[in-house]
Amino acid sequence: MYRIDLNSDLGESFGRYTLGMDNEIIPLVSSANVACGQHAGDPLVMRDTVRLAADAGIAIGAHPGYPDLQGFGRRDMHLSPDEAYSYMLYQIGALQAFCAASGVPLSHVKPHGQLYNHAAVDAELAAALAQAVRDVDDRLVLVGLANSALIDEGRKLGLVTAEEFFTDRNYTDEGRLVSRNDPAALIRDEEVAIERVKNAIRDGAILSVTGKLVDLHPDTICVHGDSPTALAFVRRIRQALEEDGIVIKPVRAE
Repeated sequence: MYRIDLNSDLGESFGRYTLGMDNEIIPLVSSANVACGQHAGDPLVMRDTVRLAADAGIAIGAHPGYPDLQGFGRRDMHLSPDEAYSYMLYQIGALQAFCAASGVPLSHVKPHGQLYNHAAVDAELAAALAQAVRDVDDRLVLVGLANSALIDEGRKLGLVTAEEFFTDRNYTDEGRLVSRNDPAALIRDEEVAIERVKNAIRDGAILSVTGKLVDLHPDTICVHGDSPTALAFVRRIRQALEEDGIVIKPVRAE
């Protein structure tokens, strides 16, 4: 039996600005990654998103990013490992408090944006992020790009890790995400994207943007639902997986 987690990055609204369609996406996924106020989100949004996810019975995770609201955490920042460690603690702790107030556990941590991308290839940064997660709670699941330095460093510390695959992104020959600045970054054909997800789950491999076979074994799939079109795509992916007998279930530390 195949099983997979469906996760989505949520709680990204801020003040008077509304981003995403959290109310619609939450019933379709098994895990929510909630922004922690540094790249997106604010205390009211964090509280409301945790409540929505708790009511739906899905896993709740922290989604910490670089302190870059204006750039949505997608711009390069060069924090030292010590600085990155402290920003991780700060953000994880904030979301953990909202979870405690709602009577639900914090289950996982997934870095956001450029922090996620840098930690995929920078072992020193990855080690600092993994250490922060472990120091908060060694039962937290650390989510990172499949085959990345972040996964490696988390395992070295004894953390349960979840290797992530992106439904709508192309991959390089090295198994990294093609840069968003590249016109080939996104997969726009829904049928192709769905077939790639199935291949990743069943066969442990996909084709890179150049056609090279890339080995990966995802535990969790990231889906986006920040537009009506994207939301319909998430529904299609979930339906396709269920029709194939693939169990959708969050990754949890035992």
